[in-house]
Amino acid sequence: MRILIIEDDKDVAQFIRKGLTEAGWTVDHADNGRDGLFLAASEKYDALIVDRMLPVVDGLTVIRTLRASNNRMPALVLSALGEVDDRVEGLKAGGDDYLVKPFAFSELHARLEALIRRSAAAGAAPATVLEVGDLRMDLLRREVYRGDRKIDLQPREFQLLEFLMRHAGQVVTRTMLLEGVWDYHFDPQTNVIDVHISRLRAKIDRDFATPLLHTVRGAGYRLDTRP
Repeated sequence: MRILIIEDDKDVAQFIRKGLTEAGWTVDHADNGRDGLFLAASEKYDALIVDRMLPVVDGLTVIRTLRASNNRMPALVLSALGEVDDRVEGLKAGGDDYLVKPFAFSELHARLEALIRRSAAAGAAPATVLEVGDLRMDLLRREVYRGDRKIDLQPREFQLLEFLMRHAGQVVTRTMLLEGVWDYHFDPQTNVIDVHISRLRAKIDRDFATPLLHTVRGAGYRLDTRP
């Protein structure tokens, strides 16, 4: 995923950039509305994060200008202005979501993913088969194959693999797995992830020449055909 942050507060921008980069996303940053508008209009991003109160050109003007030129990139508005009228104004300007400062990174990340999913769904039929190299998951039949070999997975293992395949090539953090697979919004301080990753790796990588499930030390896991 490629994200553009248009935010003049250096601490906030760095906080977001660090979290998204750890999650394996590519992040660009502009610290004023003029430069942000130029980047958004000339480059392709999966989503925009736009602070409302920006120098040179304010955030809502950035979004209105993009929408006037038929640029439909999903835009998440960030603002310290959290009254109902403020949120309504942000959405009417063309924002797809509105998040009030201060915010939790996990919420921002989840909202971004939801925006990107909705944008993808609007432009194409939802995929029913996921593929990473010779690993294939049929979501309708609930079947997994590596090459011609069928792999039997327990329900939680299937959920875990689906999450990893939907984020193929990206570093998936433990926090992302706890929230996305186990629906935990806190760290239960157990080895549940390690146990399930170990079981899944034994099933999808054992006896195959090319391992797909990689541990990224200090960060999380990555499902990829690259070493």
